[in-house]
This record gives sequence, C-alpha cells and structure tokens, in this order.
Amino acid sequence: MKKASARIGLTNPKSPTNVGAVMRAAGCFEADAVYYTGERYERAAQFHTDTKSVSQRIPLTGVECLLDVMPQLDDDTQLVCIDLVEGAVSLAEFEHPENAFYIFGPEDGSLSQSVVDRADAAVYIPTVGCLNLAATVNVVLYDRQAKRGAAKSGDALIRSSRDRNNSVSFNAE
Repeated sequence: MKKASARIGLTNPKSPTNVGAVMRAAGCFEADAVYYTGERYERAAQFHTDTKSVSQRIPLTGVECLLDVMPQLDDDTQLVCIDLVEGAVSLAEFEHPENAFYIFGPEDGSLSQSVVDRADAAVYIPTVGCLNLAATVNVVLYDRQAKRGAAKSGDALIRSSRDRNNSVSFNAE
C-alpha cells in the first residue's frame, strides 16, 4: 500500500526564518516536499535557517507557479488552500485527504483567486488575528497527523526527537 503524501506550497514567503521553520515542520511531520514561489526567499537564503538540515532529505524547490506542480503529483492529490479566505472551512471541521498539496498564502497578502478557484478545499485556522506562515504550517501538519491517526508516540520517540541537552523525565505517582 502506498504511503499517504503531504506536500507544501508557499506563496512568495516573506522571510528565510519562516522558510527554515517550515522546513523543520516538514521534517517533524514527515511532509514529502516543499515548493515556493517568488524571489524574497532566494535573496535571503544565505542565512542558514534550516537548523535541522531537513532540506537534505525533503526537497525545497523554487517554482514559477505552484499550480504547475499539480501535474507532477499523483492523480488523487487534492489541492488544499490554507488562508483567511471567505467561504473556507475551519481546520477544526476539515477532513484531510490521503494525498494533499497544501498551498499557504503569504503573510503580507493572500492567495490569488486563480489558485483558490482550482482548489479542492479552502481551509482557515480559527484564531483571533492571523498566525505567521511557519506557525500555520505547523498547526496544519499536526492537525493532519492527529486526525489521520498517524501520530507516533511514546518514550522512544521522545528520546529520538529531543535535543541532546534534554534528559528530563516525568514520573506521575
């Protein structure tokens, strides 16, 4: 059986710090690839913000248009727009598809109407105010993992995931 896939599309990300944090989220939640448009990230990419070097295992690819990625994906991949779009469904109510290409809007703008018009779903995170790009990606990927029952758990995961300077344990008695 083929593994479910989650790919991420970033619309003209504003800062290299956010892209680095998105890459870290992609690694933590086992996304398959990250694509981005625009020139802002490339101009600032020299500031090594991918602190876990996730881009060595998960491709980070610049593209002219995120919609051009769709023909390269499996036929059953659904395009899911994540932005504060009127008519979108709340993430709390959203059922994630098996194979998804999540396209996120920029922090200082929104997705284009042409991208939203091509989407299978539009989703927003019900917050007061808006999250930054990296926080939004983290919340969506965690929600996907939790709702699909794919979240790993236990002390072995904790030991393999934490920083080497962390050896704290909890013993409830």
